[in-house]
Amino acid sequence: MKKTYTIQICDRQNGTQQTLQVPSDRYILQAVENQGGKLPFACRNGACTTCAVRVRRGEVYQPEAMGLSQKLRDKGYALLCVSYPCSDLEVETQDEDEVYELQFGRYFARGKVRFGLPLDED
Repeated sequence: MKKTYTIQICDRQNGTQQTLQVPSDRYILQAVENQGGKLPFACRNGACTTCAVRVRRGEVYQPEAMGLSQKLRDKGYALLCVSYPCSDLEVETQDEDEVYELQFGRYFARGKVRFGLPLDED
């Protein structure tokens, strides 16, 4: 049974808030755009972190969010391009670089890589 939920989005980058209604069978980003709202996005397939949010209240279903580890999902992060609302929600946009670092920093924070191995810096 399709339900409609109230989604409140706090956009940290521009200091605005949007409140809208999103059906349970629609991606949140798609519904925001259909209602004239604007949010950051890039890939639309759950592979990057441009549309990442932190869920302050409520629940989302995001089976296609391959750009977020289960650990980050458990900490309340979601990708709006592939998230369906499961309840009323309050979310806050995140800095893409911050989320990217949380997701992938352990792989890229070791300096230059050559043939899969870190190089010593001179």
